[in-house]
Amino acid sequence: MSTVDQVEATGSHTYATYDVAVAGGALRVGVWEPTAPVATGPDGAPLPAVVLVHGITASHRAWPAVAAALPGRRVIAPDLRGRGRSNGLPGPYGMAAHADDVAAVIRELVGGPAIVVGHSMGGFVSLVLTHRYPGLVARLVLVDGGLPIPLPPGVPPGASPEEVVQVLLGPAIERLTQTFPSAEAYREFWRSHPAFSRWTPVVEQYVDYDLAEFGPDLRPAASPDAVAQDSADSATGDALPGALAWAAETGLPITFLRAPRGLLDQPGGMYPAETVAEWAGRLPRLAASEVAGVNHYTIIMAEPGISAVAAAVG
Repeated sequence: MSTVDQVEATGSHTYATYDVAVAGGALRVGVWEPTAPVATGPDGAPLPAVVLVHGITASHRAWPAVAAALPGRRVIAPDLRGRGRSNGLPGPYGMAAHADDVAAVIRELVGGPAIVVGHSMGGFVSLVLTHRYPGLVARLVLVDGGLPIPLPPGVPPGASPEEVVQVLLGPAIERLTQTFPSAEAYREFWRSHPAFSRWTPVVEQYVDYDLAEFGPDLRPAASPDAVAQDSADSATGDALPGALAWAAETGLPITFLRAPRGLLDQPGGMYPAETVAEWAGRLPRLAASEVAGVNHYTIIMAEPGISAVAAAVG
C-alpha cells in the first residue's frame, strides 16, 4: 500500500488517497480520517469503519459529503476497477471481481468488519461482498441499488442485457465516449444535467475528478468496456442472484434507502415503490424507507439524502 495524496477535506476529517494491491495492479482508495473524537458505541468501543462503494460510472469522489456527515468515523471509499484512478486496471470485471477488490481494501485498511454502504451498482457489489466475505461486513446499507432493477415500461421481457442497459443507462454510457476540450466544458455539460439543477461544490469536485487525460483527449475516467461488462454481469451473471438467494435464506439484515426520482430526476425512480415492497416480502429482514425530495444522484450528494445515509450508518 502506498500513499498518493493528502489534503484537508473538512473540519471533521483529513483526506488521503492510497493505492491498494489487487489482482492486476493497484486500486485507488480515498480515506477520510476523523479529526473529531473517535465515535464510540454504548460499550465505549470505537464504532466500525465505514466503507462506501460507488455506482457504475462514478468514483470515490461521489462520497465526501457523506464522509463529512460522519464525524468521529473512519470512512474508506475505493475507485472500483475500471473507474476513477483505478481505470487502468484490467478485467475481468463483474460483481464478484469488484467484491474481491473491496475485500482486499477492507483487509488492508480496516483489518476487521466494516459497515458497508453501496450506492447504485455499488449496492450489487456490496451485497455480493457480504455473501462472499460475511466476516468482513458488520452491517449492510443499500442506497438506491443492490436489488434487481425492474424492466422499464415498453421493454419486452426477452430484451437482451445490452438493450436493457441502453434504456436504463443510455445517457450515462454515451457520456463515456465523448471528449471535452477543458475541465470547464465538462462542468458545463454536467450543469445541464437534470439531476443537478442545484450546482454545489460537492457536485463540482465530483465532476472535476471524473475528467481524465487519455493522450491528447479529456474524457470521463470510467472505462466503457468495464461499464458494459458490469452491466451484463449484473443482468445475467450468477453472483447477484446467488447473493440474493443467500440473503433470503439466512435472513441477512439489510437497510435499503430509496430515491423517489431517477437518473434524470424523473418521478418514479430507479426502483418503483411496489418493487421495493415486493423485495421486502422476499427478504425477511429488509428494512426499506424512502428519502423524500432526492433523485438517484442527490441521495448521496445533497440533503436530505446525506443525512439519511449517515443515519442509516448509525
